[in-house]
Amino acid sequence: MTDPVSPFSPSSGLVGRVKDIIMKPGPTWDVIDGEADDIKSIYMRYIIPLAAIGPVASFLHSVLFGYSFLGVSYKPSVGSAISTAIVTYLLALVSPFVLSLIIDALAPSFGGTKDKVKAFKVAAYSSTPSWVAGIFGLIPGLGALAILGLYSLYLLYVGLPKLMKSPEDKAIGYIAVVIVVSIVVYFIIGAISAPLMSMGASGGSITLPS
Repeated sequence: MTDPVSPFSPSSGLVGRVKDIIMKPGPTWDVIDGEADDIKSIYMRYIIPLAAIGPVASFLHSVLFGYSFLGVSYKPSVGSAISTAIVTYLLALVSPFVLSLIIDALAPSFGGTKDKVKAFKVAAYSSTPSWVAGIFGLIPGLGALAILGLYSLYLLYVGLPKLMKSPEDKAIGYIAVVIVVSIVVYFIIGAISAPLMSMGASGGSITLPS
């Protein structure tokens, strides 16, 4: 029996893994489950490049096009846009680790097995669509398509019971509690990070409707 292909071998690579987890999540989660990987390598080779998509796209959108609402246009300064992108990127890096802690802590309550690395795999790979969908933030008028990132919830639904070994009859409850707890935690993180975002939110130009 051959070893499963590493997600970052020449035969698959980053793009291949992104395509596989989105297009054929069931078989791909099975491969991920058998991979000998660790948190550091997943961060370095998967999360760090993918999590940058949204912040970079939003930065370019803000400095090139600005934002408009009800006829009022706002274009932030480059410094403000950079500050916002950095904070957003750091949050994107922290989020999968926080989610993995929640997944791992709740596993025994739903008949699952605690495993920090597998919990991190679930958090990291299920986040793929939300990171990739961040590219729509670059082009004016396409920002709403970022909602396609909600496909991450489906990947969570497929991957969570596979990797955490939760029985099927408890998987739905497991996923629901993970989502609820994650929302609460991310609201707290957002509240903490808001002052950091506002520190760089100076300058820029506002255009009022004529």
